[in-house]
Amino acid sequence: MKFVEYPDAELMMFDLADVLASELASALRRNDGASLCVPGGTTPGPVFDVLSGVKLDWDRVTVFLNDERWVPESHERSNARLLKARLLTGRAAAATYLPLYADAGAPEDAVDALAAAIEPHLPIDVLLLGMGADMHTASLFPGADRLAEALAPDAPILIPMRAPGAAEPRMTLSARVLADAMTCHIVIAGAEKRAAVERAESLPPEEAPVAAVLANATVHWAP
Repeated sequence: MKFVEYPDAELMMFDLADVLASELASALRRNDGASLCVPGGTTPGPVFDVLSGVKLDWDRVTVFLNDERWVPESHERSNARLLKARLLTGRAAAATYLPLYADAGAPEDAVDALAAAIEPHLPIDVLLLGMGADMHTASLFPGADRLAEALAPDAPILIPMRAPGAAEPRMTLSARVLADAMTCHIVIAGAEKRAAVERAESLPPEEAPVAAVLANATVHWAP
C-alpha cells in the first residue's frame, strides 16, 4: 500500500482528479478504449466535478460503478443517479455508462446479463474506491452473506450481496475484479478512516474486506 497524505480535502480531490485523468489518458494511448470504475456516495463528488471537465477522448471511455444499491436510478439512494449528475456531464457525458442495476425483482435475476456487459472491459484500467470505517469497500461488507464467495480467487465478476448494515440488496464487483485493476486508488478522509485502513493491513479480508485490494493500491487521505 502506498499512502499519500494531503493537508486538506479540497487539495486531495483536485490532485486525485488529475492523477485519474493522467492514467486514463495513458490507457487511451495504449489501447482503443479505457475503463474507469468508481464508487458511489458523496465523498468522490468533488473528484467527479473536476474530472468531468477534463479534455479526454471520453467517447472511448467506459464507466461503471464499484457497486450499486438495488434501486432504480430515480431513487435518491441510487449510486448511478449521483454518478450521472456529477461525473457523466460536460465533456465526460460522451463516455459509455454500464449499469449495475436492471429492472428486475432481485439482483440474482440480472447478474449474468450485467456481468456479460462488463466482461469485455476488464481488467479495469483505472479504479477508484472508497472505504468505510468498518473497512468495507464496494459492497464487500464484513459479515455480508456472500462475502466468502466474493473474496474467492475464482469469484465471478459480480456478486449480489446483502449485509446487516445495508438497507437494500447490493450488486458488487468481486474482490478478484477489483484487485486485478491496472491502477487502484482509495480515497478516504478523517482520523477514523486512516486508523481503519492502517488496521486493515494486518487483518484478513474476511474481517477487513478492503485488505483484498491494498497490496497494489494508493491510498489518498486528508484530515
